[in-house]
Amino acid sequence: MADGAGSGLRADAERNRLRLLGAAQELFAERGLDVSMRQIALHAGVGEPTLRRRFPTKETLIAAAFQAKITSYAETAEHALREVNPWDGFTSFVRALTAMQLGDRGFADVLTMTFPPSLRAESERRRAYAALSALVTRAQDADALRKDFTPEDVVLILMAHAGVVAGAGPLAPVMSARLVEYFLEAFAAPGARRLPAAPSPAQTYRAMLRLHGGASSSATEPS
Repeated sequence: MADGAGSGLRADAERNRLRLLGAAQELFAERGLDVSMRQIALHAGVGEPTLRRRFPTKETLIAAAFQAKITSYAETAEHALREVNPWDGFTSFVRALTAMQLGDRGFADVLTMTFPPSLRAESERRRAYAALSALVTRAQDADALRKDFTPEDVVLILMAHAGVVAGAGPLAPVMSARLVEYFLEAFAAPGARRLPAAPSPAQTYRAMLRLHGGASSSATEPS
């Protein structure tokens, strides 16, 4: 009887943990990492003390919430290393990374964080960085990537790309694709590459209105 009761308590605790992680993942994806522990607890339908018993610090909650994505980030970089063409490997990684960011506003911030060595998220982050560094070196050795590019420039890409994620709304995938190709054109060793089609003036106008909170404007919408 006692064993059954203990199993039930463990099951309840695991359900609470998963509910808290789900709430954190949803809010981080929608709003970024500035969401408070209190907001996450409310979203999960539990008290903040319950959240803090499971995750004593926000850092441990972030690490747990993004564990799968950090692992996917590392696997994506290692998969790109297996591309036969070094430039194709590098560009496929950048495109995959920005696609991951499109669906999660907190993702880019997580990639710039370090975690305690005891957390698996930190070992996976280091694994990803090692693969990214190898991708960069390989593409530079093939004279495909400009020599002054560094792995830290990927953070620059994500910081700039975050503006599209936050501001473009439904048009974000279209604007993202064009922005990423501009980046890749700038990073490539000399040689022309074709950009995707630009958004129309009307699409761009609507995205700008959304970025500024949908405020009315006396300007005529471009056709």
